[in-house]
Amino acid sequence: MEPANARTDARTKTIQATTAQVFAAIRDPLRVARWWGPEGFSSTIHHFDFRAGGKWYLTLHGPDGKDYPNEYRLLRAEPDHLVEIEHPSDDHYFILRIELRQQGDATLVVWQQTFDTVEHYRPLASFLAEANEQVLARLSAEVHGAPSAAS
Repeated sequence: MEPANARTDARTKTIQATTAQVFAAIRDPLRVARWWGPEGFSSTIHHFDFRAGGKWYLTLHGPDGKDYPNEYRLLRAEPDHLVEIEHPSDDHYFILRIELRQQGDATLVVWQQTFDTVEHYRPLASFLAEANEQVLARLSAEVHGAPSAAS
């Protein structure tokens, strides 16, 4: 198997909030709909089962007017600490690991999106680098109660 670092987009973001406050924005479907996706995208959540094995169905609405249906499965959720989500797709299979680390009065969000192969990851790498930074900024805005760019 190819090394994980060759097929992973890894980002970090420090958010001035507790891990519980950040986790609350990750587990609430109304809040997830406000921050999930890069700038210019909005989300409609059709089903959101936040427990191990639970599935999420959502549609990302792109700024180009296209809709992008998505399915996710929650692999793990450790309150205020860790969320692992599987995106079971033939084209873009990945596992997203979101780790929350309390650092004083802030939370370090460690975001790792690991694809099944380098071949699937490489064509998306530059898009993901920018998109995941935007998603983390939108998560931070949600935690702080500020409207995000696509709200």
